[in-house]
Amino acid sequence: MPLYMDVHRNVGGSAEDVAEAHKKDLETQEKHGVKYLNYWVDEDQDAVFCLFEGPSKEAGERVHREAHGLTAEEIFEVQQGE
Repeated sequence: MPLYMDVHRNVGGSAEDVAEAHKKDLETQEKHGVKYLNYWVDEDQDAVFCLFEGPSKEAGERVHREAHGLTAEEIFEVQQGE
């Protein structure tokens, strides 16, 4: 399954807000064939990064849109280094 990293900028929320949004992603992901693996918050830069497996970038975007409406500015297909 392809692996993706998405980037959210100008989030305007706290780490606690992001944790709640991530929880909603987890509740929604299965119906879109996506698995959110982890996320990172940079409060100084007001940015969030999400790592997920899924059939496509668009599937991950659908999860975010349905779960909480906070869509990513960019999504990259990535490969984990060894």
